[in-house]
Amino acid sequence: MIYEMRTYTMYPGKMPAYLKAAETIGRPARGDNYGMNHGYWTSEFGQVNQIWHLWSYPSLDERDRLRGELQKNPKWTGEYVPAIRDLIIRQDLQIWNAVVDYKQPTTEGNVYELRTYRTHLGQARPWTNLMKEYLPAREKYSPIHGLWVGEFPQPNSVSHMWVYKDLAARTAARAGATKDPKWQEFLGKGAPMLAEMQSVLLLPTSYSKSK
Repeated sequence: MIYEMRTYTMYPGKMPAYLKAAETIGRPARGDNYGMNHGYWTSEFGQVNQIWHLWSYPSLDERDRLRGELQKNPKWTGEYVPAIRDLIIRQDLQIWNAVVDYKQPTTEGNVYELRTYRTHLGQARPWTNLMKEYLPAREKYSPIHGLWVGEFPQPNSVSHMWVYKDLAARTAARAGATKDPKWQEFLGKGAPMLAEMQSVLLLPTSYSKSK
């Protein structure tokens, strides 16, 4: 199983048009017939005017095959792509290998935090293995919803997603974890492996599977 996170950056003011086209044309046309969608979000802090959407495929070869089949879908190529083409400044994608598969939240009205770290050369897999070992300490405060190591375009990267009912819950969970001796132990071991750390807060769209 491989995961693909796609990030689209919109021209200012074009987000409503994109969201409408995705909800009324794109998602109905694509469904889960060309890869499994796990969530559709807009960015809230940092870089705004962005759409983030997460997909999974059995393999890279199957991803290529399904995307080829998608190009034969007339609703996609004839209606959806023309509707969004002039709304988007750029498209970025990341291919990830799962260390902890994405867990679909069972609640709605959540906020999502995606944290992406660039590690020093060769340290991505050791860092994720170390984090997985210490996850029971961290999950006492909030459960992880996905942990991945980067395949493309940045192989020395790790990404992990957390889901909270609101920002206050995030603050409380992170404060509790920071004081936890076992998690402090992990931070001490893991920090030297890291070169950069980034975080983005994501809000689910009305048509996201992850609400």
